[in-house]
Amino acid sequence: MFTKPVLAGALALALAGPAQAYDWLNDWPTKFKTDDGVEFGVKGNFQYDLNAFSDEVSNPNIQTWRRKETYLYAKKNGVWELTAGYDFQSRLWVDAFFRIFTKNAGDFRIGQSKTWVGYDEGTVGSGATTFLERPLPVQAVNQGRRIGLDWTYEKVPGVILQAGYYSGGDLNGDNDGNTWAGHVVWNPVKTDKSVVHLGLAGSVEERDDEVARFRARPEANLTALRFVDTGNLAGTDRINRFGVEGAWAEGPFSVVGEWLQISANRDNRPDYVGDGYYVYGSWVVTGESRAYKSGAFGNVKPANPWGAVELALRYSQLDLNDGLVKGGKQHDWTFGANWYLGTHLKLQANYIRATSERGNLSVDPNITEVRAQVYF
Repeated sequence: MFTKPVLAGALALALAGPAQAYDWLNDWPTKFKTDDGVEFGVKGNFQYDLNAFSDEVSNPNIQTWRRKETYLYAKKNGVWELTAGYDFQSRLWVDAFFRIFTKNAGDFRIGQSKTWVGYDEGTVGSGATTFLERPLPVQAVNQGRRIGLDWTYEKVPGVILQAGYYSGGDLNGDNDGNTWAGHVVWNPVKTDKSVVHLGLAGSVEERDDEVARFRARPEANLTALRFVDTGNLAGTDRINRFGVEGAWAEGPFSVVGEWLQISANRDNRPDYVGDGYYVYGSWVVTGESRAYKSGAFGNVKPANPWGAVELALRYSQLDLNDGLVKGGKQHDWTFGANWYLGTHLKLQANYIRATSERGNLSVDPNITEVRAQVYF
């Protein structure tokens, strides 16, 4: 297995000599720049996971690759960027776009990229999540990646404006339809050590198949099980998504939360509305601060050769019941621990206490997850 020799080598270097280990864990030659300032490179995010469920779930132990994302890119800083990414585990295209940076009008991007409603998915990268998986309401509400054109404007200090139009589904041949989306972020406080983040996001989607379905895995995504699921909502001509997000960070401490709502407007049937929220806190025990840039939190960058340690606690809740639609309710408590070894290796462990009800069925498993991640 790929992860074992990589992590064993990293630990051996850490024990053999801090300076040698620090260089190996941080300096990876994955890019080069030409004389005229054009940079070519490769980025990757490789995650190997183990999910272990208590007796409430059949096939309780699963281990396999979660992601094998590989990106090729070329860019000229402040001028343009070209990126193409593919996940060899799920065999799906991920981010693939061309972006132009302008001096006064903002940045324009065309291609496939994430939509914004659901902060922990739409803004935070898959390699930089505090927990192994996104919270319940984000899984149910976030639209995923779409093909389209979007605009980002960060010329006003403390403000980020984003708008996009998506048409034609995605590069994997799914989700045909049209979407208008917007996102605004205000940072009343933003320094190297302190951040206050307040945001609103919304979108309106018209699907060609006129079918909606909202569901979530139990924050353990190696399983195909969903304890909450609306099933297909036929006759849906429009899906509305809305989110209110907030975050605070001060030194090694941070808190992130979001409330999300999703609704389906249906022909000759009652409209549907579901919602949920989550909140989590993080403490970087070794004293570092979480990276924050362009509205998104990133991975911790260790100040010591032996790495940085982070502890976190999250509560998430999702309600998919509305009228005759009995999609179910679920809430999860998740405790997480992360060890950052340099800027390319990360070990994660989560313990989840899940509680769900759907109709007359209650499923309340305990879930243990571990992940070894290589990212560059």
